[in-house]
Amino acid sequence: MYKSNTMLTRRQFLGRAAVTAAGGLFLPWMFPPMVRGQQRALNKITIGCIGVGRMGRGDLREILEFDDVQVVAVCDVDSWRLENAKQLVESHYGARRKSDIYRGCDAYNDYRDLLARPDIDAVQICTPDHWHALPAVEAARAGKDIFLQKPLTLTIPEGRKLSDTVRQYGRILQVGSQQRSDSRFRFAAELVRNGYIGDLHTVEVGFGKDPFTGPGAPEPVPAELNYEMWLGQAPYYPYIEKRVHPQRSYSRPGWLRTTDYCCGMITGWGSHHIDSAHWGMDTEYTGPVRIHGQAEFSESGVWDVHGAFRIEYIYTNGVTLICADNEKNRQGVLFKGTEGWVYVRRGYIDANPTSLLDTTLPPDAIHLYRSNDHKQNFLESIRSRRRPVAPVEIGHRSGSACVLGYIAMELGRELRWDPRAEQFVNDDQANRMVERPNRSPWHL
Repeated sequence: MYKSNTMLTRRQFLGRAAVTAAGGLFLPWMFPPMVRGQQRALNKITIGCIGVGRMGRGDLREILEFDDVQVVAVCDVDSWRLENAKQLVESHYGARRKSDIYRGCDAYNDYRDLLARPDIDAVQICTPDHWHALPAVEAARAGKDIFLQKPLTLTIPEGRKLSDTVRQYGRILQVGSQQRSDSRFRFAAELVRNGYIGDLHTVEVGFGKDPFTGPGAPEPVPAELNYEMWLGQAPYYPYIEKRVHPQRSYSRPGWLRTTDYCCGMITGWGSHHIDSAHWGMDTEYTGPVRIHGQAEFSESGVWDVHGAFRIEYIYTNGVTLICADNEKNRQGVLFKGTEGWVYVRRGYIDANPTSLLDTTLPPDAIHLYRSNDHKQNFLESIRSRRRPVAPVEIGHRSGSACVLGYIAMELGRELRWDPRAEQFVNDDQANRMVERPNRSPWHL
């Protein structure tokens, strides 16, 4: 474990925190959110990064570019990736100082040690999906604001717990649903919400599918990987590289294709496109009431998430959302109305009639939250204490729709869902699939 010699251990810090609080002094998270926001506005926002693999390294590079941010700590259970992240931070700040000497970034193998630091304002969490909920909940409880990669959580109860905890502790949480900071997706949703395509009746969402692979034999655990910690709450399974991530590489990891840790493309890309669909449908704070799904699943092999698929969701407003692989639906989001359509994907927007693309919304129209930089919006929300463009409850609802779709694909029959109670209606089998057992000691 890499750690500054001056750093308190987690146990030492928590013990001193209890004594300090009893003695009448205040820790940063004991101030009201607005006071903390004013205090932060005078200084750089200090950030710790939990998970610095494929996505985490990219998010780390992005946040380093902001002058009002100081990355002071990184954390990963893979010591090779951890050391790379530490070097990335210190070389970046060293270059800014026109010096190769900078030693201001601590490195941790255990996220709890990072969260115990009172000098950290916010965290970026870019871990595998099964490791989203617990660090995020504990970060909120520790008074940290949070940037959390999508999907919000692996299960629906985890998402509910996280959303409630963020609200209880008055924290800012930005989900990594960056299409909400894309002007094309915002404009498409505004056209739909303002009735420019007539009455919306159908939305089609399309994205890719994961490949299957053959079986794999257990392998020795790499020396740099704390595999027990990497597994966390997931059931124990002998180490196979294809189930985890490549050694000494940042290419696409196998956990994205393994149901113990992820739901596959339905949460990978579905979290983006279903979120954008909800934006235009005005269903951001609710969910479908009927779901029917079909999919191909591998009968053997290391990668066992869904392959080719089709899911149909029906909402209380009468809109049908059809989500399928891009051999059935083209990549992106297509809104169909009684008087036209709008289609949007990353880097492209189209409409029928095409004149819709020249629309200027009047002042009294519905104008949706405007953000043109997802990370900048997160930082602005930390300072202002105002809701970010992709807040936790919206991320929970779009993530829930993805998980519901996965359950429907596994069962292969129509399901009825109560979005208020967040339970299936009269379906014990489906309700048992909403959450997963957690391996001790990793419980919310």
